[in-house]
Amino acid sequence: MAVIALPKKETLDYDLKNAMTKRKLDGLWRLMTGFRSTYFGAAASLGVATVARTATFLLLAYFIDTYLTEAAHAVSLPLIVLGFIGLAVVQGIFTFLSGRLAAATAEGIVLRLRNYLLDQIQRLTFTYHDKTQTGELIQRATSDVDTIRRFFAEQAIESGRILMLFLVNFIALLTINVRLAVFSVIVIPVVLVISFFFFRRVSALYELYQEQEAKLSSTLQENLSGVRVVKAFARQEFEEGKFEEVNWEKYVRGKKLLIAHALYWPITDIMCGLQMIAGFGLGAIMAINGTITLGQYLAYSGMVIWIIWPIRNLGRLIVQMSEALVSFGRVSEIIRQDREQLNVPGFVAPAKLRGEITYDNVSFAYRGSDAPVLRNISFHASAGQRIALLGATGSGKTSLVNLLPRFYEYTDGRILLDGKELSTFSAGYLRQHIGIVEQEPFLFSRTIRDNITFGVGRHVSQEEIEAATRAAAVHDVIVTKFPEGYNTLVGERGVTLSGGQKQRVAIARTLLKDPRILIMDDSTSAVDTETEAMIRQALETLMHGRTTFIIAHRIQSLMSADRILVLEKGRVVQQGTHADLMEQPGMYRRIYEAQTRIESELQEELNRVRV
Repeated sequence: MAVIALPKKETLDYDLKNAMTKRKLDGLWRLMTGFRSTYFGAAASLGVATVARTATFLLLAYFIDTYLTEAAHAVSLPLIVLGFIGLAVVQGIFTFLSGRLAAATAEGIVLRLRNYLLDQIQRLTFTYHDKTQTGELIQRATSDVDTIRRFFAEQAIESGRILMLFLVNFIALLTINVRLAVFSVIVIPVVLVISFFFFRRVSALYELYQEQEAKLSSTLQENLSGVRVVKAFARQEFEEGKFEEVNWEKYVRGKKLLIAHALYWPITDIMCGLQMIAGFGLGAIMAINGTITLGQYLAYSGMVIWIIWPIRNLGRLIVQMSEALVSFGRVSEIIRQDREQLNVPGFVAPAKLRGEITYDNVSFAYRGSDAPVLRNISFHASAGQRIALLGATGSGKTSLVNLLPRFYEYTDGRILLDGKELSTFSAGYLRQHIGIVEQEPFLFSRTIRDNITFGVGRHVSQEEIEAATRAAAVHDVIVTKFPEGYNTLVGERGVTLSGGQKQRVAIARTLLKDPRILIMDDSTSAVDTETEAMIRQALETLMHGRTTFIIAHRIQSLMSADRILVLEKGRVVQQGTHADLMEQPGMYRRIYEAQTRIESELQEELNRVRV
């Protein structure tokens, strides 16, 4: 049994961006870097197996012509039988070896491709992810990569096999009779022309089909992610209708693709069938006339099958290769994208990050949009200060803080961190020292412990974990409500936890990171007032010494901030302390009065209910 070694590390570390050329065949060839010797080993093994197969037909001709028809036997019958057995064994061994080597080539290439593709997707810019659907990326990383795998596992090696079968058998036919050999392949140029025509047709149809399958994946992924919302609003029929519409279009495109394949097969089958019948007829006439012997005719009959039908299959492979080229193009589109630059050349990390931040006339617009999200934002935050952001949805609060970890690059103005331009800091360094608790925290389908320690980058003791969870007011919940405690699996997106519990686990995760700059993006919106008070009290000590940005809709959550920025349509319309803003007529005071009135009315209603 052949033993196939795992790919070497230097092979797996090959930068696949070098292979992602717009010349797709050249790109597929470059994908084989590091695996070509294995592939050529498979091709050589296949060549030996092919020669053994053809030699079997020649031995058959010799057996018939010299043993069955002549009185004198130059070779004994047992020796001829051993020859047949030996050729069969050689053919079987090398066919098996070829298959093993081809599989090792294909799986090794795809192992490296999948790893690189995931790494590439994770390192693409936020702008790319903003405009690309998750289902589209999943489709390319699974279905398209699998199409490439089939190309290397089946089509590439089968193409070599077909060419070898043709060459070896055609040369053998030439030794029998040149005119008969040439006559037997006159249909091949026609089959190849038809195949290339269908190649272009199938390429276009397959690309449309894959695009629609990606839309179907996106629709399904979105539906499954929001299944609770769908059920809560009784929108199952609407979602079914949306899915059926996308699925129907996939059916239409798939049918067109299958029809193209269905047209190809009968055309080539008829032509190859007629060619074989004509060849058998001409060979029979030549055998009757004595131009060739009976043994040669029987050998010809066997070998011509291994010329015509493989060429017919070569046409099929050419058509299928179009699908591999389309998939390669779809995968290479991702890999050719520029990665997010996490490191700045020459950047030297400061001995200590204080967290002093200045926005100086900063404006920002998303790439591809002319409408600014932020306009001329200016403020200063001393190290350790708390900056609160208040404003309506879409006013630019989250966009403002997203500039700090360099998720996006501002278009005008400048941002200073400890007196230095933010763009001189590497994004990787900034993200190590900035902690973010998002409005809708994402939890992985792992244990509570794994989610809390995610991103810390070092071993974390149980004492440190509990200190963070106590500060986030979630420790008691974990140890009392979950039998397995910190080893409890939270399920997909943390489905086993309530909204408030997920929020507090996310807060604990950020606190454990111990960042110099803290961003709380409306992180108490999913908890009740009592829990919010507990979290706020615990955070008072933990936020000390850290520059903290607090995004909130409830003024009660930001009253203690050193500076409050009120945003409207991307502009800072008010800023100051709570006391300062309460003295000014404007949005802040209106929001405060409205929230106070609502809370007062709710309290009165509760008092009446209790009575």
